[in-house]
Amino acid sequence: MTELETLKQELKKINQEAAGVRDLPVEKRAEFGRKINAQKQEILAKIAAAEKALVDIAAEPIDITAWSGVNENMPEFYPAEMGSKHPLMTELDKVIEIYQMMGFEVMESRQLDDEYHMFDSLNFAKEHPARDGYDTFRTEEGLIPPAHTSTMENRALKKFKYKLEQGEPLAVVIPGRVYRNEDVDATHEHTFYQCEGMFVSETCTLGNMLGVLREFFERYYGQKLEIRTQPGYFPFTEPSVELLIEKPKSLGGKKGDWLEMLGCGMTHPNVLKMAGIDPEKYHGFAWGGGIERLVLLKYALGDIRQFEGGNLNFLREF
Repeated sequence: MTELETLKQELKKINQEAAGVRDLPVEKRAEFGRKINAQKQEILAKIAAAEKALVDIAAEPIDITAWSGVNENMPEFYPAEMGSKHPLMTELDKVIEIYQMMGFEVMESRQLDDEYHMFDSLNFAKEHPARDGYDTFRTEEGLIPPAHTSTMENRALKKFKYKLEQGEPLAVVIPGRVYRNEDVDATHEHTFYQCEGMFVSETCTLGNMLGVLREFFERYYGQKLEIRTQPGYFPFTEPSVELLIEKPKSLGGKKGDWLEMLGCGMTHPNVLKMAGIDPEKYHGFAWGGGIERLVLLKYALGDIRQFEGGNLNFLREF
C-alpha cells in the first residue's frame, strides 16, 4: 500500500470515530471534537503534500537520452544487450564519405520548411501540380515537411557562394529526411531519406555531372559501371535527365540491364538568380536520389518498409 493510500485509510478511520460523538455525554463532546478535528487536519495536510509530490513527479521532464544502465539487483528484467546504428544511417555515412572524398561540403536538410524554399526558389510555377496538398503534406500553419531535399538548394547556394567569389567551385551535398503523400507498398514509403548534390563554377558542364555521378556509384557498389541517361523534367534544372546505371553484378545484373537511380540536370538560371548568383557567369548542376533505393539494391532487399518497421531480426542482420 502506498503512503497516500495509507493516509486515506487513516482519514476514513478518523471520520468513523467522529461519528461517535453523539454517543458521548454533552460535557465531553467539545473536547472530543477538538481532538478529532486536530487529527483530521493533520492527516489532510499530509494527504495534500503526498498528492502534490505525485503531481511534481509526473510533471518532471524525462531525459530520453539518459543512460539507464543495468539494474544489478534485477538483471533478469534488464538485459545488457546494446543497440546498434540503423542500417540506413550506416549507409548514409558511406554516401557522405564518398562525396567528401570528392571535395563536397555537407549541409543537413530540415524537417519543416516554407512555400518559398520548397517551390518559389526552385522555379516552380504558381500553378504547378506539385504545390497541390495531395502531393505534399502541410501543417495548419502552412509549413511543409519537405518532399525533397531540393528545398535546401537556395540556402546552400547563398551559404557557399562566397567560394565562387574566391575563385573556387561551390560543391555541396545535402542529406535529409523527406515526406510524400504516398500509398505505402514494397517500393514506396511516405517517409524516406534523400541526398541532394550541387556544383557551381564558371566552367562546369553536363559531362562533369555525369563523371561525378558515375564515380560515386562505382565507389558505392565497388565495381566499374556503365551509365546512361534518359529525358526527364524538373522545374529547377534545364536540361533535366534521369540517370540509369548498369545493374550491379551483385544483383545478378548482366549486359543490357539498367536501373533508374536519380534525377539530375543543369541548374536552371532562375534558381541561380534567386540566390543572387549571376547565371551569365556561373553554371551549375544538381541531382537528388533516395538512400533507401541505394541500400535495397546493394543488399538485394525486397521491401522498403523494413527500414521503418522496427523488426529487430531485420536490423540485426546489419
